[in-house]
Amino acid sequence: MKQVIAKPVRIAGGVLGGLIAGTVFKHAWKLASGKDEPPEADSTRYGWGEVLVAAALQGAIFGVVRAAIERAAARDD
Repeated sequence: MKQVIAKPVRIAGGVLGGLIAGTVFKHAWKLASGKDEPPEADSTRYGWGEVLVAAALQGAIFGVVRAAIERAAARDD
């Protein structure tokens, strides 16, 4: 029975984590660059450097949030 309940909880945690990470990234990008929106990878208005820095920052934030959620949900069974 625990497994039946655990899967939807993990899915909900992943969705919530994605929303949190997206919000944190947007705020971090605004603080770092002074711009409201991060660059899209396929936008020609931005240079390679800005696009790659934004992608690295986004990946780092998503990785930390995911690890925090997984760690919080970890249990010794």
